[in-house]
Amino acid sequence: MSSNNPYAPPRGTVRDVPDANDEYQLARRLTRLLAYFLDTVIAAVMIYAPFIIVAIALGGFAALEGSEVNTTAVGVGVLASCVGLVAWIWITIVNVARNGQTIAKKALGIKVVRRDGSPASLGRIFWLRNVVNGLLAFIPLYVLVDFLLIFGEERQCVHDKLADTIVVVA
Repeated sequence: MSSNNPYAPPRGTVRDVPDANDEYQLARRLTRLLAYFLDTVIAAVMIYAPFIIVAIALGGFAALEGSEVNTTAVGVGVLASCVGLVAWIWITIVNVARNGQTIAKKALGIKVVRRDGSPASLGRIFWLRNVVNGLLAFIPLYVLVDFLLIFGEERQCVHDKLADTIVVVA
């Protein structure tokens, strides 16, 4: 008998392909929530604190004491706030582009990667995780659904599924 039977099943070595979640440990839900709140606080401090500090230092809120509002002080405060906004945007863009981390994600030791484990691009994170997700937030109850999906087995919110990303321990 010949060993080249054309009707025999194919013979070959079969190996399992590792799943991306085998290589990375998914970030804890509470850590992701804490990172979200911490990023919000950091952004608020960097944007609003300069306005408040400069406006108070220059007497911009004298109207609260019955005096006239110092528009120069308020204007300088707005300018300081704009500088804080630009600084926050720059720091965030640089960190996200380098390693998929916002300021809080870096502090908490987590990062955003593609589902296959490869780095997530700045464009993917900005457009799909932020812009598209922000537009969808106008749909009633969307934010609640987005938030609750993190309790699924894959720990992915809607914005993670849209961008094909996961949040892992860095």
